[in-house]
This record gives sequence, structure tokens and C-alpha cells, in this order.
Amino acid sequence: MAGKRKRKNAAERRGIHPRNKYSDNPPDFGLLASLYPSFEPFVFYLRDGRPKIDWTDFNATRELTRVLLLHDHGINWWIPDGQLCPTVPNRLNYIHWIEDLLASDVIPTNRADCDVINGFDIGTGTNCIYPLLGASILGWKFVGSDMTDVAIEWANQNVESNPHISHLIEIRKVHLEDNMDESQISQKCGNEGGSECSNIKSEETRSGTKKSCYNGPPVLLGVVKDEEMFDFCMCNPPFFETIEEGGLNPKTSCGGTSEEMVCSGGEHAFITRIIEDSVKLKHTFRWYTSMVGRKLNLNTLVSEIWNVGATVVKTTEFVQGRTSRWGLAWSFLPASRKMLPSHKIEENNLSFMLEGLHRQQSGFDVLKSVESHFSESGASCKLDSATFNVDITASKDQIDSILKAETHNTVDAAEFNRSNSPNDQQSQPDAMRFRISVLQQNPGALLVRGSLLDRSSSTSGLFSPIFQHLKDVLINKFCTGRGIKL
Repeated sequence: MAGKRKRKNAAERRGIHPRNKYSDNPPDFGLLASLYPSFEPFVFYLRDGRPKIDWTDFNATRELTRVLLLHDHGINWWIPDGQLCPTVPNRLNYIHWIEDLLASDVIPTNRADCDVINGFDIGTGTNCIYPLLGASILGWKFVGSDMTDVAIEWANQNVESNPHISHLIEIRKVHLEDNMDESQISQKCGNEGGSECSNIKSEETRSGTKKSCYNGPPVLLGVVKDEEMFDFCMCNPPFFETIEEGGLNPKTSCGGTSEEMVCSGGEHAFITRIIEDSVKLKHTFRWYTSMVGRKLNLNTLVSEIWNVGATVVKTTEFVQGRTSRWGLAWSFLPASRKMLPSHKIEENNLSFMLEGLHRQQSGFDVLKSVESHFSESGASCKLDSATFNVDITASKDQIDSILKAETHNTVDAAEFNRSNSPNDQQSQPDAMRFRISVLQQNPGALLVRGSLLDRSSSTSGLFSPIFQHLKDVLINKFCTGRGIKL
């Protein structure tokens, strides 16, 4: 029983960095409840005895973060009500990815081995999670910046509550431009017409779609001091354009204020400002990095970075449960070896977004529709609700049937399955084997991803049109034409 549960958990934790403390040992809510009485009231048990917490309860998620930081990392931590509450495993993924970037030979370093790594956290927030984890685990030095008084106050308090690492972390107040107070920031872009975005022309701009620009306080320029040098910057940007958009996910409650979650133009505009600043600061940072919440934005931002003359662009994917995020990194320093653009999509890994889903439509509904779509043509389908994957094996005849949009009634499909078992289909040399995954994105948005499991099949070249056909079916059913190809 224990072995089966461990294998299931390992599948659910795909995408966790291998050096992440929770990669092989996920948090044990039962153990934590027995050790920390303040956490015990938030833990309940399922019929099979597994401990759970209510992820829609902000107090429960905040207390979980507090006890994890204390129990596993020796960090004392707290945030006031309503502030953004980070998930520890997800934040560790980002820290370890930056560690990989710094350890790689893509961008050589001139530092001595004994020098301390210097990082810059853009918008550290009240939680100050990245500096606390980076300093505690890896001994890195950090400057954490923010603009609001409450963020500066609580970030400093969290640093001072950990005297063993407090000397490694500086919290820096961002001074608002033109003596604006915090309530005036939202007015600036509308009054100035978005001229600050003109330095970088995105694919949407070139195609005629106007993108809102970032209109807030300084990000890097005006915050980084003269003569300062950093190994990297990192950022968990404001993902949304409105606070209503940020609060649509009914399955989680991680808090978050408008200053933390929202800016004009959303994450695309905010990260574009980081790119603009990086063009001017160039070699001040060895690596510029940011988290990205939507793959559509990732692809656009990668193109923008290449266009402004970066020497290296790197991306990665962070998968936490059913939520997918991406890491984006770039540099202007000379690369030690020839780099190919990392934004080219391989034929055997395709994806698209389903946006505008209604609240009652879940990722599992989409997953069941995927299974039904291929089963109706007689293909073998194996749905795994734990990992939100459907593994499909389809013969050449079934593929032709799908692409020709031939309809089979239920009796025909059942009869076909009786005469062609999954094992028989898999043994056919022309059978295509592929996987469809459904991942939660922003509220009301899902990422549908397809990947070939056997590239040697003679039918593998038909994977792209099969996936395009699935896209059309799901868009018509769930999004009334609002799907976005990636």
C-alpha cells in the first residue's frame, strides 16, 4: 500500500526540480499537525486515512507555509491577512533553476569561487520568500525591492526574525516616480499614452493588436545603485490586469493584494519593462530571470528578448500539481558556446490554451472529453486522473478515421475494441502512441499539451494534424472559438 501511494505521489509531483527538498518527500500534513499544534486545526483526514488541508482557506495555506519554513528550513516567518502567501515547493523550484543557470558554462563567470552569489528579488513582498530561501539554503546575498510600506515593514520583520541570515539580505524601498503616492500609479499609463512601451515591439503590436504598457514605479532602473553588480535577478510578476481576474480560481486561496497581483498590461507588460531595463543595464546582471504564468506570453517574450540582442535565452517549465508556470532567463554577456533559440517548438511536443472556460467546467471535464473523442474512433485510451493525462494508442486506420472526421456509433466503437485489445494495438508497427495532458493555468484557462510516446512509429508524422483536430474539437465544445494556439 505504501509503495503504491509513493509511486502515485511521484507521478503527481512531475516537474519538481530533482534537488527540491519535496521532490521525493512531500509535506506530511499528519506529522506537521502532531508537531505544531497551531497547524493541527487545519488538517482533516479522508476515509482512507490520508491527511488533507482546505486549499481554499487562506489561514490554512499561510499556516502550512509557516510550519514548512520553520520545520524544514529553520526560518521564522509570518505575513498579515490578505497578503500573497507563497507555496514553498514551487518557490524552491525557481531557486534551484537559477542555481543551475549559475552553475552552467553557458555564461562564464569571472568571480572567484569564494565570492558570495548576489541576487536581486524584484517585488519581494511581505513574504520575502526568495531571499529567505536563497540565503538559508545556498548562502546567497539578496537585495529585495518593493514599493509599499506594508511590504517593506513585513519583509524587514521577516529578515530580522532570522538573525542567522539577516546579514545576507537587504530590503530596499522603491521610490515612486514623480512623487506619486501608491493610489496614483494606476492613472499614469492612461495619461501618458503608453509611450514607455515603444522600445520593444511585440508580435501582437506588429500584428495590429495593442498591448497595454507597464505604468508603475521603477523595476530595475532607478532601484539598482551605481556600480552594483549582481549574478541574477528574479521576479514573481503581477500576473493579472485586474484583481477580479486574479481571484477567479475557486480551488485555492493564497491571498494577494492588487499591488502584488495586478498591473496594467499584466505579466506581459511587467516583464517587458524588465527587458527594457535589462537592455540599458546589460552586464550589471549575469542573468535576468522572471516567472511567467501563460505560455502564450512566454513565446512572445522570448521573441522580444532575442530581438533586443540577448546572447542567450533559456526557458523551463515548473509544474506544481495541476498548475503550470514557466521560467524565463536571458543574458547579454558573451556565451561560451553557440546557442540555438530555445523557443522553437518541436513537432512531437505541441500545446494550446483553452481560455474563457465557465466556472463549472474543470480540467477533468476536458480530460474526459479527450478520452471520449479518441475512444469513439476505437483507439485505446488510458486515463490517469492523478496526473491528468490520457495515454492513447491508435492504429493507422483509426488515425485515418479521425482525420477524415468519420463518425462511429457506440456499437461500432465497442465492437472494434473487442476485436482489437490495447495490447494488440500497441504491438502494431504503425500504431501511434501519444499522451494528452491538461494543466491548470490562470483561472478560467487550461493548457492542453500533447507529446509523442513513440517517435519511431511510421505514423508519427500524423501527430500534428491529429493534435490540431483535437484542438478544434475542444475549442468548439468549451471555448466557442476562444482557444489560443501556442
